[in-house]
Amino acid sequence: MKLSDLKIIVTGGASGMGAYFAKQLAAAGAQVAAGDVNEALLAELPAGVHRRKLNVADPADCEAFVAWANEAMGGLNGLINNAGILRDGLLVKKDRTTGEIKKLSNAEWDAVIGVNLTGATIMVREVVAKMAETGQKPGVIINMSSVARHGNRGQSNYVSAKAALAANTVTWAREFAPFGIRVTCIAPGMVETPMTQGMNQKARDALVANIPVGRIGVPDDLWLAAKFCLECDYFNARCLDVDGGLVM
Repeated sequence: MKLSDLKIIVTGGASGMGAYFAKQLAAAGAQVAAGDVNEALLAELPAGVHRRKLNVADPADCEAFVAWANEAMGGLNGLINNAGILRDGLLVKKDRTTGEIKKLSNAEWDAVIGVNLTGATIMVREVVAKMAETGQKPGVIINMSSVARHGNRGQSNYVSAKAALAANTVTWAREFAPFGIRVTCIAPGMVETPMTQGMNQKARDALVANIPVGRIGVPDDLWLAAKFCLECDYFNARCLDVDGGLVM
């Protein structure tokens, strides 16, 4: 698919990779509808990008956003499922000083699953339903997974969500083939975004030291992968690892 033919939603589009994707797509001639909970940062996107507040953890908001995006762009044929949050912590740990047993809270689990998995799934459901209803084809979806999907200490909630997204990329590619919709996946490693900038510095430095290419990734590294997923009509039901060779 040509980038200029896209009418595409980008979730988590106000900052980090989402904002970078939205800007690159708009510059390539695509119509872009960016959604995020951060309306102030959404307002900083280029004027040509359609913008609206979106909380992917709210199913009704997802449905309303998709309907709005379809109307605003005069159609809909793409989704980059990028919205995500971190609430890291060991599932169970023992305080070294007091001996107290501490557990990952239900709230921390629910928050990450609600945004990174349930929200992403609802967005796929609503986008595909709208495309099936309107007969728009071909279409393409990119799910943003993570190298952490293979397992990473202190990220039970995040790993669960990202592993499920990668697996459901295959499920959805098979389910949506009759609608002419491809489903692809990108699994970033360490990338310079506001999310990773908020990491514990010691943990961040240790991860960067284990990247064979010797540097942290930048959004343009992921844009090259996204561009391939969007443009290559024979790429489907697969996950691209873009991680510099990092093994967690």
